[in-house]
Amino acid sequence: MVGFEVDAPLFVISVAAQLAGMHAQTLRSYDREGLVSPGRTSGGGRRYSRRDIELLREVQKLSQDEGVNRAGIRRIIELEAQVDALRARATELTDEIRALNADLNQSQADAANAAANAIAGLRRDLVPWQNTTTAMVTWRPQRRRG
Repeated sequence: MVGFEVDAPLFVISVAAQLAGMHAQTLRSYDREGLVSPGRTSGGGRRYSRRDIELLREVQKLSQDEGVNRAGIRRIIELEAQVDALRARATELTDEIRALNADLNQSQADAANAAANAIAGLRRDLVPWQNTTTAMVTWRPQRRRG
């Protein structure tokens, strides 16, 4: 099965049942109950992907080895799908944060360079430099003559 996409609907029900190690009627039952939903051909025939085969094996393991009922299996599958979606979203957000941080760092460097160039380009003859003084001047109003 190397070289095929994991979600490509490739296998007819008899082949999928053999690969999963179960009877084709069990696959039909799982499909009716919404546990494993294979792709469909234009004529309505089921086509199972590699991911579907893995899921069939997991459903069988939960049912036979762990004693989980079908409602429990359905909930486990839903929760695993949510976890996968959340992991994918977390990865997307982490990548976005990295890109934003890189943009921020570049913007800060550009701003620092622009400020340094602006300061270096000041002409002292146009903007005279004045030293500040600490002298204090006292102002006294004149008295009115009246």
